[in-house]
Amino acid sequence: MEQTLQAKPQRIYSIDLLRGIIMVIMALDHVRDYFSNAHFDLTDLTQTTPALFFTRWITHFCAPVFVFFAGTSAYLWQSKGKTKKQASLFLLTRGLWLILLEVTIVRICWTFNFDFGFQIVQVIWAIGFSMVFLAALVYLKPVYTGIIGLLLIFIHNSFDSVSSASFGGLNWLWMFLHEQNLYGSPARGIVFGYPIIPWIGVMATGYWFGTFFQLDKEARRKLFLKVGLACIALFIVIRATNLYGDRSLWHQQDALWKTIASFVNCTKYPPSLLYLLMTLGPAFVLLSFLEKADNKGTGAFFIVYGRVPMFYYLLHIILAHTLAIVVALLTAYPDKARFFSNNVFFSQGPWGFDLWFVYAIWLTVVLLLYYPCKWFMNVKAKNKHWALSYI
Repeated sequence: MEQTLQAKPQRIYSIDLLRGIIMVIMALDHVRDYFSNAHFDLTDLTQTTPALFFTRWITHFCAPVFVFFAGTSAYLWQSKGKTKKQASLFLLTRGLWLILLEVTIVRICWTFNFDFGFQIVQVIWAIGFSMVFLAALVYLKPVYTGIIGLLLIFIHNSFDSVSSASFGGLNWLWMFLHEQNLYGSPARGIVFGYPIIPWIGVMATGYWFGTFFQLDKEARRKLFLKVGLACIALFIVIRATNLYGDRSLWHQQDALWKTIASFVNCTKYPPSLLYLLMTLGPAFVLLSFLEKADNKGTGAFFIVYGRVPMFYYLLHIILAHTLAIVVALLTAYPDKARFFSNNVFFSQGPWGFDLWFVYAIWLTVVLLLYYPCKWFMNVKAKNKHWALSYI
């Protein structure tokens, strides 16, 4: 009846397709990091433009969708006849592997140096720790895991006023859990870019969401649409009140686009309740439509990236970083050393290009990686070696 419960279940096409779309959008944000001449927060309405703001805003969908459906994929993997012990061990080892990957290989890809005394831990770190916690939660019934996840998502903003400074010598612990901050110094320290509490909730809720794939395709498609619209409606209602769900309040602006931008400019670090409703709601709506998609045309294009996300993630950083160096050489940019330093994104020197150039590089990166990713997708499909599940 349901493909995820069969002895040899097939992959859920709509999830891989959604993940592929998200991975392509994600590359835009990272290419912008390397190539943009806008050296300010693109969501700062006193400096930004509509094009810059929404170029940044559209990429907000990437992390929540990826983390959520990582939880869903964990449930679907377990439903292939795995025991809870097997699922827990896999999540624990994969989570620890991702944490190690973040502070070694991923860091090298971003900076092209080996100065491990300074770390910026980001989404791979958050996914890794979320998997470690999910390794314990899988022993519960999925609905209870989902309830815990929803509680973390809905309640964590109650602690927005708590500062790491109030924890004294344990300030690093609150940064790790709920406050984006630098522990240590820029020379020897760690930037907790993705505090983990909300992300644990996102993945746990995604794990429970995987049970809905036991429904037949039409029933779950209708359910996903209703859930998505409910999330969007809840976002609009709560956001309009400015009472809860995000420490950044919205305000009427001197231009309509700025008012809209202010309304949707929600907090990502850590992801607020409203940020998650704003991003996951439309994702569920899109997923309901993707349930009808087939492996043709644009679907066949995006599915390639969706089935090898880690492979693509590492390659797109390396490629974007390398292209930045190539462009610096071609334009005789004097400070080439910055591309091998921890200040690769923070230098305020005369580097960068207009948005049209950023988009051109983004498309170049995505297209150049299509055939390598397609090759690796086929390798994974034909070879079931356990090590490939970690890449």
